[in-house]
Amino acid sequence: MPSTANAPSLLPALPLGREWLAVSHGESGDSVYRRSDGGAFAKLSQGRGASALEAERRRVEWLSRFKLGSPEVLDWRAGEEGACLVTSAIAGVPASDLDGDQLLQAWPSIAARIGALHALAIEDCPFERGLSTMLARAADVVARGAVNPDFLPPEQREVVPADLLLVLEAQREQRLAEEMRDRVICHGDACMPNFMVDPATLRCTGMIDLGRLGTADRYADLALMLANAGESWSGPEQAEAAFTSLFEVLGLQRPDRQRLDFYLGLDPLTWG
Repeated sequence: MPSTANAPSLLPALPLGREWLAVSHGESGDSVYRRSDGGAFAKLSQGRGASALEAERRRVEWLSRFKLGSPEVLDWRAGEEGACLVTSAIAGVPASDLDGDQLLQAWPSIAARIGALHALAIEDCPFERGLSTMLARAADVVARGAVNPDFLPPEQREVVPADLLLVLEAQREQRLAEEMRDRVICHGDACMPNFMVDPATLRCTGMIDLGRLGTADRYADLALMLANAGESWSGPEQAEAAFTSLFEVLGLQRPDRQRLDFYLGLDPLTWG
C-alpha cells in the first residue's frame, strides 16, 4: 500500500519507523488510513462529513467505557481542512472475509456481541436513531434523488424510490408501537465488515464503525445482520441455521419476519 509522505496535515505525526498507510474500505466516502504497526486507524472527513465524524467520535468514546470490544478514541483533530478521528484497532479480520463455514462457526459469538450491546440500559445512551429519525432521513435522501440503487435488492432497483418509501410510511404507526416495546441500543450498521473475528478461534472480538449507534428497534440491527451475512452462505441450509442460531442466542422465541423485511427495506433509503 502507498505510504503517506504527503498525507493531509490533520493526520497526527508518528514516531520514526511508523507511517500512515492509505486503505480503501468503507462506503462513507471518508479517507481511511491504517497505522503501519496495525494498532490504529485514522478517518478523515470534510464538509458535512466532518460533522458526522464528530458524532461518530462521541459514540466511540461513549461505548468504549462498557468494554464490549469496541475501539477507543486515541486522537481527535478538527479545523478548516476537516476532521480526523484516530481510533484503536480491534484485533481480527472482518467477518465478511470468512467463508460460509467459518462464518457459521463465528456466528453465535457475533450474535452474543450484538446481544450484549442490545442489553445495555437505554436510559444511559444519549444517542438515538429511532424510526421517526430514520424515516425523515429516508425522505430527505429520496427527495434529493440520492438513493444508491446498488444498496437495493435486485427486485427493487427498477422501482421508483418514492414508491418504496410510501410502502414503509404506510407501516409507520405499527412499527412505532413495536419500537416503543422493544427499543434497545443498536449498532446501526450491523453488517459483516463491522464485526471483527479472530481467524484462529473464529470468535468475535468486537465491533467497529459506530457512526450510527443509537436507540432503535432491535430489528434494525437484526435485519442487516441476516441480509448481509446472506452473501456468505453456501446455500439455504446455512442461511436457515444462521437465522435459527441468531434468535436462539438472543433469546427471541418468535422471530418477526415482517419487521425484518421492513427494516431491510428502510436501510438502503437512508444512505446518501
